[in-house]
Amino acid sequence: MTETKRRVAIVTGASRGIGRAIALRLARDGFSVVVNFRGSADAAEAVAGEIRALGTGAIAVAADVRIREDAERLISSAEAEFGRVDALVNNAGIIRDNLLFMLTDEDWDAVVDTSLKGARNCCRAALSPMISARSGSIVNVASISGLRGVAGQTSYSAAKAGMIGMTRSLAKEVGKLGVRVNVVAPGLVDTEMADSMPEDLRDAVIGSTALGRAGTPEEVASVVSFLISGESSYITGKVIEIDGGL
Repeated sequence: MTETKRRVAIVTGASRGIGRAIALRLARDGFSVVVNFRGSADAAEAVAGEIRALGTGAIAVAADVRIREDAERLISSAEAEFGRVDALVNNAGIIRDNLLFMLTDEDWDAVVDTSLKGARNCCRAALSPMISARSGSIVNVASISGLRGVAGQTSYSAAKAGMIGMTRSLAKEVGKLGVRVNVVAPGLVDTEMADSMPEDLRDAVIGSTALGRAGTPEEVASVVSFLISGESSYITGKVIEIDGGL
């Protein structure tokens, strides 16, 4: 595609892990990619460099998606650089695992605000150009934790469950305006976040998984790619579990 016709995707939390894999996969699919990050500028610039090496456009944009003005600036940066916004992947998220009665208000708010409020802020900002174009696809990266609950992850489970509910409602609001909204819910995936799990807990999760292993970020990215592509043009408001048969 020429650069003026190339589709544009924004991926939040794209400097590492699942977000990085999604950004690279979408670049291979022909998208120009906006690589969002909050603190890892060098890592985000490295991802953008990898994307440009694939022959497509990329910029790294620092934005704290918890802040509405930052989310709006992220979307406007994509429009200013590439002239359009075709896809948004809300991947930014953090964990602050602890039992509820030991969890501080600050940790609860940090987790919920990053995943849920961040996704809301970005969706709200991205819907304007998408609705104007009568076309767009949003994929929110939730978690199996948001569907089933995990002990010690009340904040994370609440945030991801909220993301799922928001997605289902938003899909009904904007479907007739040409915008699709879906969720992927990964299980255990080999990332830095998963590496922080206690070894016995990680082994227990893998032992409860039909495929007997953790997933890879690339396996999540392939499903996101499908949900953004025209191959999934009649799918919206759905939750796709990527959990190896947990």
